[in-house]
Amino acid sequence: MKVCLVVLDSLGIGFAPDAADFGDSGSNTLKAISKSKEFWVPELIKSGLGNIDSVDYLPSVASADGDYGRLYELNPNKDTVSGHWEMAGVVAPKFKTFPEGFPKELIGRFERETGYRALVNRPYSGTEVIRDFGIEQLKGGVIVYTSADSVLQIAAHTDVVPLEKLYEICLKTRKIADDYAIARVIARPFAGAPGSFYRTTDRKDFSMPPPRKTLLSRLSERGFDVIGIGKISDIFCGEGLTESYHISGNDDGITTLEKVMKKPFNGLCFVNLVDFDMLYGHRNDVDGYARALSRFDRALPRLKSLLGAEDSLIITADHGCDPSTPSTDHSREAVPILCHGAAFKGSNRGTKYGFFEVSRIIEALFGI
Repeated sequence: MKVCLVVLDSLGIGFAPDAADFGDSGSNTLKAISKSKEFWVPELIKSGLGNIDSVDYLPSVASADGDYGRLYELNPNKDTVSGHWEMAGVVAPKFKTFPEGFPKELIGRFERETGYRALVNRPYSGTEVIRDFGIEQLKGGVIVYTSADSVLQIAAHTDVVPLEKLYEICLKTRKIADDYAIARVIARPFAGAPGSFYRTTDRKDFSMPPPRKTLLSRLSERGFDVIGIGKISDIFCGEGLTESYHISGNDDGITTLEKVMKKPFNGLCFVNLVDFDMLYGHRNDVDGYARALSRFDRALPRLKSLLGAEDSLIITADHGCDPSTPSTDHSREAVPILCHGAAFKGSNRGTKYGFFEVSRIIEALFGI
């Protein structure tokens, strides 16, 4: 039996009850992109996307071709790691954020232990920081910056700091970050000439390991295959995975998923499609986000056609990132869950508190 879990990274469907605590009252990623002329998602509508509680801004259908519902997260964060851990059964602790930049003692340790001077050290947009400080970085040091999330990001030009060296710096930094409850250290390599710097596709996340066993470990320990596509391996520090595929973007992720679905395996294939968040949500690109979701929608019939009699395809998200707000950060939102396969009869699962509803569904499918 195959279960494919696809995370549409940042596809929130409306602000959560505690959104005000995060400064996200009114955020609604799906509603924002639904107003774009690029938005066309008939397959997701057939799946019941417009039937989900409060998604009254999309058409509903009389009979959805799978189960559908709405999930609120319980962890005290709104980041990728927390969202994925929770859907795998582990509610994350509070991670620290650094709206004023990292403390002097952290930066001091970083410079001593990596041998590189830290430039910038404050919250910044990833594309803007290389535009503003890329030339300075060419002269030495690395760019260290953060965001509203619990992340320490390290950017360096590949001509100055080779990719493997950048990863080595991030590994050393990960050990420091553990002492400061920072969820992720992220390698952000960039290339190009001054005035036209661009981030490469070799981003790599170095996450804090989950505090206890997740769905992935529970499955692999019972002999099931657990395949990660995209940054799943990074998010879970490889724990519980039996196979992993790096991808260069959404299209590559969908193609890789199709290839995996055609292979004989018995277990879970866990996929993160990051472009929605990285390329469009964080860059306030409403049309680009809508275009990307429409592109996934066109691939959905192919994915469903690859399901065997006992197989399932589950689609969800890990947080929001409303591209229509002034903020470029994640937003505290509910997320959809859409379930396809013979085990699902087109039922409304309603609203559930806890993304771990995803792991409950998957464990039930495997009889755990």
